[in-house]
Amino acid sequence: MKTSNLKVLLILTLCVLQLCVAPQPSIRAENSSISTHARAAALIDVESGRLLYSSRGDEPMLIASLTKIMTALVAIENGNLQSKVKVGKNAFAKEGSSLYLKQGEEMPLEDMLYGLMLRSGNDAATAIAEHVGGSEEGFVYLMNAKAEELGLQHTHFANPHGLDAEGHYSSANDLAVLTAYAMHNPVFKQIVKTRVKTADNPYEPWDYKWLNKNKMLRLYEGADGVKTGYTKKALRCLVSSATRGGQQLVAVTLNDGNDWNDHAALLDYGFNHYPLKTLIERGEGISGYNFVPGRTFAYPLGQGEEARLVTKLELSPGTPEAEGQGARSSSFGIKGVLVLQLGGKEIGRVPVYLPDQLPPEQSPYEKRFQPAGAAAYPADNWLQALGSALRALFQIGAAGK
Repeated sequence: MKTSNLKVLLILTLCVLQLCVAPQPSIRAENSSISTHARAAALIDVESGRLLYSSRGDEPMLIASLTKIMTALVAIENGNLQSKVKVGKNAFAKEGSSLYLKQGEEMPLEDMLYGLMLRSGNDAATAIAEHVGGSEEGFVYLMNAKAEELGLQHTHFANPHGLDAEGHYSSANDLAVLTAYAMHNPVFKQIVKTRVKTADNPYEPWDYKWLNKNKMLRLYEGADGVKTGYTKKALRCLVSSATRGGQQLVAVTLNDGNDWNDHAALLDYGFNHYPLKTLIERGEGISGYNFVPGRTFAYPLGQGEEARLVTKLELSPGTPEAEGQGARSSSFGIKGVLVLQLGGKEIGRVPVYLPDQLPPEQSPYEKRFQPAGAAAYPADNWLQALGSALRALFQIGAAGK
């Protein structure tokens, strides 16, 4: 009987977990009113993950040093930022852009990540990969595992730096999704918006001083990232981000000889035509029910789209419409979901609760893409609490055998 009760509780817990981490669907916006000089381009709203513009966005292409977006993310999620990275023989004098690190030199991982993203150091990329992954091959495995986790179907990595190689590619849409996810990591977000960084140099009387290569930080109002890239085959590649009025957008261009101007135009287009609008407020009452939404839901809407929005309340099985004053259940307070649709297509789901059972707040993106590394986010959120509950259940079950 005890084992049976544990199984029931485990099933209920897994149902709640699935609701929390289910991907939030998004639909692509109409984008016939804008074009770029790029071979491929994309524009995404960071909060919702909605693609606002895409041109040849799913075509696999060479991406040069845009690779380092994934390199930095994997290092942050899997490494200790204060650990010392030692520059080995494979990293020393690596071809291409460089921090000019000396063989045997040691530097905190956090400082080296700044050099990686601001100056695009290939030596830093190799040293970081060997430090975090045990070898460059081990780190590349982590990169591809993360790509799979994020659903990047047109992406595959062969190295951590982006030098042209067989089997090394991504697409504009995939890079947009990757960067939108990465911008929710506070360490990554801080690094890529930094214009100038100094770091200790134990071998010289002066410190390292790195000026960010991303000119968008100085050219575009509200710019806060992300990464430049170039090889002779990939040509000019750029991922930029900007925040205005509480909305953050990410633009991507691949093989674009006029990227600075194109990115300004893409970002302007997104802010002007698809402003982020709050559709549901966390904790706000639902008419006719004693339930409240578990989180705030915002979505970028074009002209006339708000009139096409439909919101439906789907109650959980066994939850009578009049419920709301009964005893607590083992469902963690979830009584159903608000389903949002735009033009007949689902764009999001928001769980609803009894007012006194509302869980701690967590961002939609953290629910969608929970990072693998414990160092990325503190273990104080609802999803991680559920994970702890699951582990406890397994321990109890094992103890009862």
